[in-house]
Order: sequence, then structure tokens, then C-alpha cells
Amino acid sequence: MLAIKTLAPKSVIFRRVVRLMGNQFEISVVGSDPHWADERIDDAIAEINRVEKLLSTFSDDTPINEINRNAGIKPVKTTGEIFRLIDRSLKISELTHGAFDITYYSEKEAASEGNVKTAVRQINYQHVVLDAREQTIFLQEKGMRIGFGANIRGYAADRAKYILQMQGVSSGVINAGGDLLTWGANPDNEPWTIATADPSQKTLPFANIEVSNMAIATSVNKEKHAVVISKKYAGAINPQKGFPVSGIKSVSIVSTCAELADAMASPVMSMGINAGLYLINQLNQLACIIIDDHDRIYTSKDISINN
Repeated sequence: MLAIKTLAPKSVIFRRVVRLMGNQFEISVVGSDPHWADERIDDAIAEINRVEKLLSTFSDDTPINEINRNAGIKPVKTTGEIFRLIDRSLKISELTHGAFDITYYSEKEAASEGNVKTAVRQINYQHVVLDAREQTIFLQEKGMRIGFGANIRGYAADRAKYILQMQGVSSGVINAGGDLLTWGANPDNEPWTIATADPSQKTLPFANIEVSNMAIATSVNKEKHAVVISKKYAGAINPQKGFPVSGIKSVSIVSTCAELADAMASPVMSMGINAGLYLINQLNQLACIIIDDHDRIYTSKDISINN
């Protein structure tokens, strides 16, 4: 009697590139069925769009803008998801001594009042009051705002990963505008790896890093690359001193979740090399790679780079 061996279809990577949150996202899932993979990627996109709508400050009817409209007036009851996200954000602010801060001021109001110094004082995470029992958020100062520009992509990537895993995707990669989140292994059962490059020579990788089941986010000091950037310098401002930082070209944070990696990259840049490395070395499940103005590479403890 002959035994017939049925071979399972070979797993491959299915990818889709789509513009979300104003950035290019590439969502990759490992599987053998193109139709199934396409539906799973649709699920991930739907979740990212949900997060963007939930946390947007560009639409008047969002929960975040309700909190902002009531700054200095009254606490606002919000959903558990938003409350927990704000709570985590404030904890990161405490950890970084305010280098990471979801509060900001309305430039339009500051200009109309002619008092920029007063408006700048409103950038203070300590003026955000949380009531866990009532699940309310209160911004103490009139004119204060909160926003999630620094960590919304990471949070959206984490949520998309969660949805994909719940739908049976055991391996995949989410590239959120250059920040990566991975889980599982590639179709050859090898760890996911990335080639990290000098920001000024992005086509020339200097090291390969294993990032399976990890997230990596990079913040680039745009002042060092003659890039036209926004009034807030998009991640290259020292919030304590109010001017562009120097000495660091880029910071890459490796973490177990994309939200934390996204949130920590710019604060480490504003702290400087020594203080940034010291902070990261005190924390579990966090690592960083720093490139300075002279292209020297600094890494936190226990990080493995294969040149």
C-alpha cells in the first residue's frame, strides 16, 4: 500500500504599501493563501484608520479635541483606550523628565495674545490631571492642547499587529513610515533582520540587527541634513532650552512595543549621548543605537550589531 504525502503550500510574504496617517505604511504578512493574506491586510488598515480617527486633532468631533476645547474649564470623561494611552504617555514624560510631552500650545492663540512665553509655559505634562475612578482628563491651563504626533504611529502599529495576530497571522512586519514592528519569523523560519544605515547615506547599511518580535523607531536630527521642517522642528527640539539639538545625527530605539519605541527616540536625542544611553541602560526591554555628527556609533548595553 502506497502512502501519499501531501505537501502544504509554501509560505511566502504578502506585502501592500498604502498611505496612512500622512505616511507610507508597508504591511507584510506571512502565509500561503493570497486571498486570506489580502483580507488580513485589509483588517490591519482598518485598525490603523480607526486609531487615526480616534486620536486626530484635525477634526472637531474627536475625543482628543473635546479634551482640548475644555482646557482650563472642566474635566472630560473619555474612553478607557484613550485614558490608558494618555496615562502611559504621562509616565513616559516622567521617565524622560519632560523630554517627551504630549502637551503643546496653540501657535495661533499665542500669536494673537502676543505672549509666546506664557504659551510655552503651557507645555507641561504635569498640568494634565487624570482621574482613574471617573476616567476623566483635565488640562489645567487654558490654551493647553494634547496631541499624539510623537507616538501615534507606534500605537497604531501595535494595534494593527494585535488585530493581525487575533486573525491568525503568526508572522509579519509593519513598516510605519520607516519605523518597524515585527513578530514571528520569515518564511525560512529565520529571524527578521534589518540593515540600519547612516541617515546621510541611507543606501549604505552599516549593520544588520535582529528585530524579530521587536519594534525599532528612528528619530533623525533634521537640522543636520538641511531639511526644511516645521515650526516645531519635528523631533529636533530640546524642550527645556527651546533650540535645535546638536551632536547627534540619529537615534534608533529598539523595544518590545512600537508605541514606546516611537515615544523614546526623540527624547533620547534631546538628552544627548551620555544621558540618553544612561537612561536606556536603566530600563528593561529597551535598547538604542546613536550616530553622532562624526558618524561614530554608540549602543546601549546588550545590543548586538552584526557588521
